[in-house]
Amino acid sequence: RLEEFLKKEVDLELSTLPDFEERVIDVSEVEQLMNSINAIPAPCAPVINPQAPNAATGTSLRVCWGLFSDDTVECYQLCYKPVSNEGHSDEQAEHTLKVKETYCTITDLLPNTQYEFWVSALNASGISPPSERAVYVTAPSPPTIKNKKIRSCENAALVCWESTDINPVDSYTVEL
Repeated sequence: RLEEFLKKEVDLELSTLPDFEERVIDVSEVEQLMNSINAIPAPCAPVINPQAPNAATGTSLRVCWGLFSDDTVECYQLCYKPVSNEGHSDEQAEHTLKVKETYCTITDLLPNTQYEFWVSALNASGISPPSERAVYVTAPSPPTIKNKKIRSCENAALVCWESTDINPVDSYTVEL
């Protein structure tokens, strides 16, 4: 029977044309909902650590911070400026670095100088609020011994030196 049916010519012409209505479907709400499901929130503010012992030289500082949340972070923005004892803190140059890790060593700093640091976290959704500010201090530069003023006797020696640091130094260690 199939063979006979396939041999016949069949007229598949429709007697009436289909009437399709053009509809524009607004999917903006669905799109917005989908985007909100996949979007990650902007990170919370990082917490900057206080200066660690031996984290400074005369011209560099190692600054560390952390996050106390499971936020997604692409990079950090570390900002710093010298601390001014005068009321003109706005005049001090502010520096900004992009960092991938939760630490950074800043170089080319002035010896025995205080610097203020703060950090923000960034991801695709935006930037976090800045951390609290922390003050770090570079190590003083070594003093210069005044060779012409050195005096000694059998049981004692007098050694004089001078410091080129602008800020006062807490103490000196003399090694023999």
